[in-house]
Amino acid sequence: MLLPHLLCAAAALFAPQQPGQEPPPPPPPATEPAKPVQSVPAIRMGGAAPQEPVKAAAKAEPPVYDEQADGRQQVAAALAKAKKENRRVLIQWGANWCGWCKWLAGTMKSDAALRRKLQYEYDVVHIDVGRFNKHKELAAELGADFKAIPFLTILDAEGKPLVQQNTEPFETKVDGNPGHDAKKLVEFLTTHEAKPLAAAAVLATGLRQAAEQQKMVFLHFGAPWCGWCHKLEDWMARPEIAAVLGKAFVDVKIDNDRMSGGKDLYEAHIAKAGLKPGGIPWFAFLGGDGAILAHSNGPQGNLGFPYQPEEVEHFGTMLRNAKVALGEPDIVLLAKSLHDNREAEAKQKAAAKQKAAATGQGAPR
Repeated sequence: MLLPHLLCAAAALFAPQQPGQEPPPPPPPATEPAKPVQSVPAIRMGGAAPQEPVKAAAKAEPPVYDEQADGRQQVAAALAKAKKENRRVLIQWGANWCGWCKWLAGTMKSDAALRRKLQYEYDVVHIDVGRFNKHKELAAELGADFKAIPFLTILDAEGKPLVQQNTEPFETKVDGNPGHDAKKLVEFLTTHEAKPLAAAAVLATGLRQAAEQQKMVFLHFGAPWCGWCHKLEDWMARPEIAAVLGKAFVDVKIDNDRMSGGKDLYEAHIAKAGLKPGGIPWFAFLGGDGAILAHSNGPQGNLGFPYQPEEVEHFGTMLRNAKVALGEPDIVLLAKSLHDNREAEAKQKAAAKQKAAATGQGAPR
């Protein structure tokens, strides 16, 4: 089944399209019998021609590939996340004009098992190759020598290429519709995913570093599916926030799902704090000896990511009561950042709702 890939390559090299025009899907292999030509419905003399039913305009899907993006920056950003989370980076080389590229991206979004595998184990990057005239140097540096697309490259968290894979082995055709075998893709990705870390060892390393640096441990528990966990982690990763927290804390994230023993460690710390499990993210400030100095449970239960005003206030109380090595200006800065974050999100939602009302679309949730 190499023909479809060669067609993607040939379409780029020998039959350039007008801007914004997509090449037609590749034809079926030559060995497949031609489909019979459908007859045209007869038109009764003196009557109107039958009309096609009017279809509602489909919502335009955003392009898979950002044609203005810098591939090096895309890879660098993915590697930064992968290194922090002990994941792999999956590069899908392709282009928006390539039907097979979009079909592959669609399968990765629509199949539940494949989507979960990517969410848990990979940071995905779609790099636009244009008409095979973009990001050639980057592809060469990463060892991706492809003549057709889509093409896959897997990097470890340090940026070392581990696998180069053309996607022909994953191609399939169901009821005449071309696509990709999600089960084979899951097996491929599982084979090359990173080995899980041991939660106890991750915490032990953090505690040792904290003791050596005379800091506390900012211990937080999360999981790939948890949206509020990502909000907390993204906020902590902001350069201006990381700089302040880094004065007093060693950051230790435990993944309840991906780390071996992660959930057990979470439950042990919940019990140690005299609490019952109340969802994630849950976090605590630990001394270098592992003692819990403060935790995220407040009067209303676990605050998770400090978002509402009372949650931000409790976060400030945690910092002060634990006698964290931060000055009052630092604590005020952190609180202001959290308040600003909430207000910015509220403005975005209001603007989106106003735009939806103006265009007659449903308001976003």
